[in-house]
Amino acid sequence: MPAIITNKFRIHNSEQFQESFSESSANVYYLAIGRPHAFGTSTRPDSRTEFEGSDTSAPTPVDSIQEEFYSFDDFMAAKKVTSNDISFAVPRRNWTTGTVYDYYRHDYGHLVTGSTSSTQSANSGATALYDATFYVLTSDFNVYKCLDNNGDANSTVEPSGTSNSILTTGDGYKWKYMYSLSAAQRQNFLSTDFMAVATNSTVSSAAVDGAVNIVKIKTAGSGGTNGSHTGVAIRGDGSSGECTVTVSGGAVTAVTVTTPGTGYTYGYIRNADIVSAGATSLSGSELDVIIEPKGGHGFNAVKELGGFFVMCNTNFEGTESSNTGDFVVGQDFRRVALLRDIKSGGSAASSTTLRGTKAILLASNSGNFTVDEEINQATSGAVGKVVEWDSSNKILYYVQTRHNDAGADSNGNLTAFSSTHTITGQSSSATGTPSSASSTVDSISFSSGYAGSEIDADTGDVLYIENRAPITRASDQTENVKLIIEF
Repeated sequence: MPAIITNKFRIHNSEQFQESFSESSANVYYLAIGRPHAFGTSTRPDSRTEFEGSDTSAPTPVDSIQEEFYSFDDFMAAKKVTSNDISFAVPRRNWTTGTVYDYYRHDYGHLVTGSTSSTQSANSGATALYDATFYVLTSDFNVYKCLDNNGDANSTVEPSGTSNSILTTGDGYKWKYMYSLSAAQRQNFLSTDFMAVATNSTVSSAAVDGAVNIVKIKTAGSGGTNGSHTGVAIRGDGSSGECTVTVSGGAVTAVTVTTPGTGYTYGYIRNADIVSAGATSLSGSELDVIIEPKGGHGFNAVKELGGFFVMCNTNFEGTESSNTGDFVVGQDFRRVALLRDIKSGGSAASSTTLRGTKAILLASNSGNFTVDEEINQATSGAVGKVVEWDSSNKILYYVQTRHNDAGADSNGNLTAFSSTHTITGQSSSATGTPSSASSTVDSISFSSGYAGSEIDADTGDVLYIENRAPITRASDQTENVKLIIEF
C-alpha cells in the first residue's frame, strides 16, 4: 500500500523540538563532553577485548542501550542549552556566479503531464523541492528564492535588496527576497554547510495567498498569430489571475503575469483562451502555472525552504569560571552528547554547567598525578583514570569506566574510592592521602574528602552521540560546537 511521511511531518517534528527548549515544565537539555582518554582496544574483567577504534579513526556510535549507559562513564562536563542556543536551519547555498540554479516549482516529483513514466525534475536532477538548489545566500547575507532561472541559464548577477516585489536581475533570473541573517545569526547559526532560517515579518505580511506570479512554457505550440496577447485568463480555483502571452514565429515564447490574482491551489492557461486573445490558429501550446506555497512566497520561510533541521550552538569557554569552573582544562575530549532531563544530586538538573567527573580532596600528596594515568587505592581496590590534577587545591578529578585499568577492580566490579587510604598514580608514582574533612573547595562540596559527579549517571535520555578526534582544551580557549539535527 503506497504511502509517505511528508516533509511537513519532518518540519512539525523540528518545530516541536525547537519549542521544547522554551517549555518551563520539562525538557531541560545539556550538551556534554567526555572521553578524555584515547580510543583503543580495551580489556574487560572477563578477559575479553573490545575494539573502540582509535584517535585517528573514532568509532561510530551505536544506537543501543549499551551505548547510552557507556557514555555516562566518562562525561567530563555539561552545559545547559537554552532557547537562545537553538535555531531552525537549512543547508547553506552560497550564490556563485556562473551557476545554474533550480527554480521553485510546486510539482517536482510528479509525473509530467501526458507521460506515464517521466517525472518533473529540476535542472540539478532533483525530483523533490527541498533537494533542489532553489534558494541562495548572497554576500550581503540575504536569502533569496529563485522563481525563474531564465530557461536553465547561468546566474551571473547576484540578487540584492530587500524589496517585497519580485526582483528580475540582468541575467533574466527572477528572485524573491526571503530574509536576512542578522549579526547574531551569522555568529551563532552559520556554518560551512548550514545556516539559520527564519521568517521576516515584513515579507510575511506582504505575501499573498494563492497568487500566481510565474508561468512556464512546457510546449510552445505552433501556428499562432505573432504579438503580445493580453488579458489571457488564469483559470482554476483562484480568481482574477491574468497574463500576457507573447507569440513569435507562431509559437509561445514568453508568458508574463499581469494580475497575480488570489486563492489558486491549481491553475490552467488554455490554448483556446490564447487564441481568443488574438493568437489566431495557435495549437498545441501547454503552459504550466506555478502554484505558490500556502500563504504565498515568504509567508513562512521555515516551511518554504525545508527547515526540518535544528542547529544547536554551544560555547565551552575555558574553565567556565563564571559558572563555578566545572570544565577542566589541559585535557582533551573525544565525545559530544546531547542530554535531556538528566538529574543532579537526585533532582532535576538546572545549573548552567555541571561537573561530570568525580573528585577527591587530598590532605597531602607526594609528586604530581598526570592526566589519563591509572590510579589505584590498594586497600579498597578502587581503580580510576585521572582527568585533571589541581595541585594548588590538591583536588584529583577522575572517572571510572567498565574496563580494566580504568574503573573495574581485580574482581571485575566498580568499587568506589573511600576513606583515607592512599591513592597511587601508576605512571607518575605520585601518591595522595584523601582528606577526611567535609568542606567546600573551589566551589566543590566535599563530604569526607569525596565529591561525586554533578551528572547523575544513567538519568534522562541521551539524544545524540558523536565520537571524534581529540580536541585539547585550554584556559584561554573557547570551543564552539554547532550540532545539526535533521528530522
